[in-house]
Amino acid sequence: MTASLSPGPLSLGIDIGGTFTDLVILDPTDGAASIWKESTTPDDPSRGAVTGLEKLLARSGIQAGSIGRVVHATTLFTNALIERKGSATGLLTTAGFADVLEIARERKYELYDLFLEMPKPLVPRPWRREAKERLGPDGSVEVPLDVEAALAEVAGLVEQGVTSLAICFLHSYANPVHERQAAAAIAERFPQLSLSLSCYIAPEIREYPRAVTTVANAYVRPIAETYLDTLEAALKRAGIPGGLFLMLSNGGLTHVAEAKRAPVQLLESGPAAGALAGAWFGRHAGLDRVLAFDMGGTTAKLALVDDGEPLVAWGFEAARTKRFLRGSGLPVQIATVELIEIGAGGGSIARPSELNTLHVGPESAGAQPGPVCYGRRGTEPTVTDSDLALGYLNPDFFLGGTMRIDLGPARAALEGLSARLGLEAGRAAPGIHDVVNENMAGAARVAIAERGRVPRDYALLATGGAAPVHAWNVGRKLGISQVVCPPGAGAGSTIGMLMAPARIDRVASRNVPLAQADWAEIGATFEALERDALEIVAATGADLARRSVRRLADMRYVGQGSEITVVLPEVLDEPGVLDAFELAYKQLFGRTPPGAAAQFVALRLAVTAPMPGAGGMLRISGGAAGAAALKGMRQVHFPEEGEVETPVYDRYALPLGTTLDGPAVFEENESTFVVGPGARIRVLPDGSILAERVA
Repeated sequence: MTASLSPGPLSLGIDIGGTFTDLVILDPTDGAASIWKESTTPDDPSRGAVTGLEKLLARSGIQAGSIGRVVHATTLFTNALIERKGSATGLLTTAGFADVLEIARERKYELYDLFLEMPKPLVPRPWRREAKERLGPDGSVEVPLDVEAALAEVAGLVEQGVTSLAICFLHSYANPVHERQAAAAIAERFPQLSLSLSCYIAPEIREYPRAVTTVANAYVRPIAETYLDTLEAALKRAGIPGGLFLMLSNGGLTHVAEAKRAPVQLLESGPAAGALAGAWFGRHAGLDRVLAFDMGGTTAKLALVDDGEPLVAWGFEAARTKRFLRGSGLPVQIATVELIEIGAGGGSIARPSELNTLHVGPESAGAQPGPVCYGRRGTEPTVTDSDLALGYLNPDFFLGGTMRIDLGPARAALEGLSARLGLEAGRAAPGIHDVVNENMAGAARVAIAERGRVPRDYALLATGGAAPVHAWNVGRKLGISQVVCPPGAGAGSTIGMLMAPARIDRVASRNVPLAQADWAEIGATFEALERDALEIVAATGADLARRSVRRLADMRYVGQGSEITVVLPEVLDEPGVLDAFELAYKQLFGRTPPGAAAQFVALRLAVTAPMPGAGGMLRISGGAAGAAALKGMRQVHFPEEGEVETPVYDRYALPLGTTLDGPAVFEENESTFVVGPGARIRVLPDGSILAERVA
């Protein structure tokens, strides 16, 4: 069934973050955008979203009935994994494989840590049950499924309170017959039980990540179904007739039914929208290579954008035990915009470490109580408190003056931290700012180098409420000469999702040497994947006439333990595919092993199609008519220069083509762009502000 995009022409974006919920209403006919930021309500995220919507409609004068579609991203499901607050979940797996979640990869992410903490399985041992069945690697049936025995195991789980079940049988990616057979019997006997099958969620080799992905889906699926039903009902009560669409981790949109079926695809939806915003604004600013830097109230992420498109990976780690250490999280096999977690957010708390050095994050004050300056009983200083004390933020114009923040309590908390650290008065605020910037720059250097890139080849594009404040100094540490702040940067992720296309990714395992490949069969597999993907994309109402279909494959040399993903040529034959693989391999590793034979591991397909009303222009107005561009002067602290008398500008009043010299502060309702001395500043034709380091 195709989701409705009528009767109104307007689009509403809702991005629920850890600190703020961002809402944007976009008129695609002229690009006019209305923006509102509302404090997130952690107990019921939809409540904050509806409250913010009511305020946005009242402020803008827009009628709810004119909204033709709603696009939504949320961190709710990721937080459920991190906080272990998902549904009571069981696992039914092949006899002998109940401990796969515990054994994991038998690999230590920190070799010399004697007290290493591994990620805790989402399913406790008593709720992991075994079924009598066995398939071979080629999908042949070695032991038929004992359906009655499987039902008895599931009955025991239901009696113990399990409400969601993951079914993950050995080699089901090669033949789903046993999983489907078990699911049919279980659904008939226990219709109230939520089911997630690995053959639908992650039909790929490697038992551990496949099991983790299926279990993660089962863990959040009942929550997703309840939450999305609640949100849809709330939007209808608010008078919005348009359909609801969900942002996926792959940078595309889907409809509610697909999101309920596989909510694991939404785990990185908010950050993915930030990367899309970086790509979209970068294209409109005429930049081919962009580092999309998104920093909100809780976290900061970075995404590499080459040739106007963010990089996409087919797997990531969720709920890491050690935030920045690869291998310390749960491997989830989904298509996702390749994101680099690089640091803390505006609400990250600063406190003394065990060695009495300054430590910032990862714990966040969140929306409640929030930074000390919010006046909501917060007592520990945060990044936002330090930014306020350094002169970057205007206490009378925070969120465009709709939210009052107080410098006095923030400064007192910062001085208390200075005393605890044994520092002279006034040192805590610049210390926090520098530490968090260096943490982000350091993590970015390593992650960018691992991808074979060099930071100075990119422009840093800042979105999120806090990124424009920190981008100039982070860019300086990375050696980046160009920093861009697009219009509406504080709600950049929400704008990004309104520009997103519909996208569906599908995968089929195919473990065969290239020389033995049946090309007719491979072509038929791609056709089947495309039919499945197109059915879902069509249901979103996307423009299928302008769809794009990409065929890819996971490939490696025979005998290797890992693979790379290769874009396949239009003509599928051995010479063309081998050339594409070897070219991609050389780009990563410099050379190919002589005499080695290549093989397929998996076939992948990505279908994208533009959504009606997406991808057009953007026009944001928020200042008073006829307002002067220069609002005044204030003392602003810069790391190398100290306190500098700095002009403060009303961003909305700056004409296109304006040129200025740094330092400068540009204020808009949702964020503040801070540029240091030695900069040449231009307002680009699309309204973005480009600051270039010239000294």
